[in-house]
Amino acid sequence: MPMDAKSAARERFDSARDQLIALSHRIHGRPELGFEEEKSSSWLCESLSDAGFRVKKGICDLPTAFRATAGSGPLHVGICAEYDSLPDIGHACGHNIIAASAIGAAFAAAKVADEIGLTVSVIGTPAEEVGNASGKILMLERGGFDGIHAAMMVHPAPFDMLRAKIIAASMFEVHCTGKESHASAFPELGVNAADALTIAQTALGLLRQHIRSTDRIHGIITNGGAAPNVTPAHTSAKYIVRSETLEQLAELRPKVYGCFEAGGLATGAKVTITGGDKPYAEMRHDETLASFYRRNSEALGRAFPNLGEWETRPTGSTDMGNVSLKMPSIHPMVGINSLPAVNHQPEFTAHCITPDADKALIDGALAMAWTCVDLATNRDVRERLIAGPAKS
Repeated sequence: MPMDAKSAARERFDSARDQLIALSHRIHGRPELGFEEEKSSSWLCESLSDAGFRVKKGICDLPTAFRATAGSGPLHVGICAEYDSLPDIGHACGHNIIAASAIGAAFAAAKVADEIGLTVSVIGTPAEEVGNASGKILMLERGGFDGIHAAMMVHPAPFDMLRAKIIAASMFEVHCTGKESHASAFPELGVNAADALTIAQTALGLLRQHIRSTDRIHGIITNGGAAPNVTPAHTSAKYIVRSETLEQLAELRPKVYGCFEAGGLATGAKVTITGGDKPYAEMRHDETLASFYRRNSEALGRAFPNLGEWETRPTGSTDMGNVSLKMPSIHPMVGINSLPAVNHQPEFTAHCITPDADKALIDGALAMAWTCVDLATNRDVRERLIAGPAKS
């Protein structure tokens, strides 16, 4: 049964291959920021509806979120689609590939879903790049993943990696308010909000001596003032702090906040911190799902070599981590052969519509579809998943 089902799934995928590659390139050519993915979301929903999926748009009070379902089996697997881009550099994290591969996996799995006792849903999750209170986090809170027994997605990277070390993260904004004055004639009358951020950044530099080697603190100044001869009264910054786990993040974050508060105390500026309240969790890769995915990916000719420090060093963060704390999940990296270009570089954006990227889309989609088949046809695994979080 599994091999017959996998052959049928592949045949269905192959019939849509060109359509899926075109969809990936179309999303890539029209990048949209988080919670603004109107075109991308619409194109994905149209493709799913045309394929016979039951599509619900704008779920969880998020206009660009959706859920599209096929099959009626007792095991319900969710395949997550991301489709937001980064400011200025577009799809430098390959979300066009993520979205199209999710659709392709669902197309293929749906072909055999009723035969093997499977229900498959594409969960359209907006705004993965926003860093706080993102699509998956809000959808988890609002029931968007209810009834799902296991979740998966693939993510483009320079090379294939089964279990990337994905860590917890919290993004927040800092706003400093001082008082304008003529910077030369009456400096004593001003309260310099830019100095508050300078002091905070100095304090952060000193704090780095006393944090874990796996912690990360990084950010940008989004407003440093308006004119050099006016004491800046309004400045702002956007920062991200990361730790290996949510527990460690909860220890680090107050120390970082204290650095910004110190800037306000030293200058007399008022400091307000917003966001950071709905952080990304660390990723917990389900070993069974990962082993199935690896076997299926290798059957397609992909390899998972020993990557040394790349497998142990902290990488990025994703709200798929929050999903993985709620249900068995995987988030393997699928290589697009982009080195020396890496994620979040303009050069990586260009690589996301190359033949190697298209091949990654194809292999990632098929490996996920075949993993769905394995989950549905392995009785012990199926029963474990059905008895799990979706019933709680």
